[in-house]
Amino acid sequence: MASRSSIHRLMNAARHVACPCHACNSSTTAAAGSAIGTMMSNARHMAAQPKNQDKEYAFEIAAANLRFGEGVTREVGMDFANMNARKVGVFTDPTVEKLLPMKMARESLDASGISYEVFNKVAVEPTDASWKEAIDWARKHDFTHFLAVGGGSVMDTAKAANLFTVYKDSDLFDFINAPVGKGLPITEKLRPLIAVPTTAGTGSETTGTAILDIPSRNFKTGIANRALKPMLGIVDTLNTDSCPTAVHISAGLDVLFHSMESYTAIPYYERTPRPSNPKLRPAYQGSNPISDVFSLWALRETVKYLPRIAKDKHDKEAQRQMLLAASFAGIGFGNGGVHLCHAASYPISGLNKTGPKYKHPGYEVDKPIIPHGISVALTGPAVFKFTAPSAPDRHRLALSIFSGLPESDPSISRLPNQEVGKRLYDEIARFLDGLGVPRGLTAVGYSKGDVQRLVEGTLPQRRVLDLAPGIGDVVGEDGAEHLTTIMEDSLKY
Repeated sequence: MASRSSIHRLMNAARHVACPCHACNSSTTAAAGSAIGTMMSNARHMAAQPKNQDKEYAFEIAAANLRFGEGVTREVGMDFANMNARKVGVFTDPTVEKLLPMKMARESLDASGISYEVFNKVAVEPTDASWKEAIDWARKHDFTHFLAVGGGSVMDTAKAANLFTVYKDSDLFDFINAPVGKGLPITEKLRPLIAVPTTAGTGSETTGTAILDIPSRNFKTGIANRALKPMLGIVDTLNTDSCPTAVHISAGLDVLFHSMESYTAIPYYERTPRPSNPKLRPAYQGSNPISDVFSLWALRETVKYLPRIAKDKHDKEAQRQMLLAASFAGIGFGNGGVHLCHAASYPISGLNKTGPKYKHPGYEVDKPIIPHGISVALTGPAVFKFTAPSAPDRHRLALSIFSGLPESDPSISRLPNQEVGKRLYDEIARFLDGLGVPRGLTAVGYSKGDVQRLVEGTLPQRRVLDLAPGIGDVVGEDGAEHLTTIMEDSLKY
């Protein structure tokens, strides 16, 4: 059931009597807008009145179709047969290729008589170079359909290969998010992609987002466009059985902060500028009543089940619920967006390659790595202490979830607004401690002398920074000062 606050926001959104759409003349609705404005002059929900023509007034929800169940990977061959697939490009990584998910996929494709080729060189935490290798391979084969079997790195690489199979003459940076790349719109129809996740984390099976590392810039960035989303996500409860505990934890932390950031992002009607054409409306739009429902459910499930996975990776109920939570969070943040934790994670991970060279325990790789979920979590306590004043009630609800207490408990309900952020900081830190997450940036090798470089690597992440309360909703605010404080507060906790 939707929370009271979600319903309240939906009702407020419905009160926008003065239609601000591109097709309407605002002068004809000024009187109605003025009347509502008089009654609601202090309500932030009236941001879409005619006097604020540059602000957004609508949101869209897009997600892949999902199929959930034990053993459903075995249906993928029939899916491609039903689509009359001529040739399928299958993407995986060297580890997953040897495991049950790929075994089931191959057997299903063979049983249905599907012609396919396998690219098994997807890199963990892919780079622009690894993407280019995959893209070049896909372009040579001119596949009619794509299949991704793996974690977020595999699914994101398959999305990029699909995109540049259609856009044969385009450069990688044509579509990478501005200001790093050109951020061009995707207007051509891409080939059908089916995604089979093997981790419970990224939610990439539901979204139009693909992330990569650019070592020359010392940070990550990506492409975010609804056209990239898979046509179908096959969420098979057998497919996370082989995950090491460390991977379960890192992936689960991604779910946790996808949901937290989406729920606390600036409201969609505070985002600027309003797109001049609906096709230019971004995938990440700000918090909205529908994303809120998915994000809150994912947050509750993750807080409940991720500690169980950390204690026993074979806990079947916890595995199942974390897979569901990952997909729910993917629908939430895939439309609402993320903000500061993810923005900061990109340089935290990227600079590690040449800086601290930290290698997280439990990851069998031959290079330094701060796994994505860990890099996101390192700033978590400080981020939500900073964002709490923007929406105390939302952060109070998050506090109740982390503390395991109802919102009506006096220790939650009577807590002064100005104290919510500090309490939430403590509860998030306690939760991360229970999972064995490194206690701040110094624990992975960073020092105060690195703060400026980390801030400089975060500032270009405008697609997510502009959804951050206190930054994206403040005219002329680039966030440098706030980011410096957050990074310094994240050195130790």
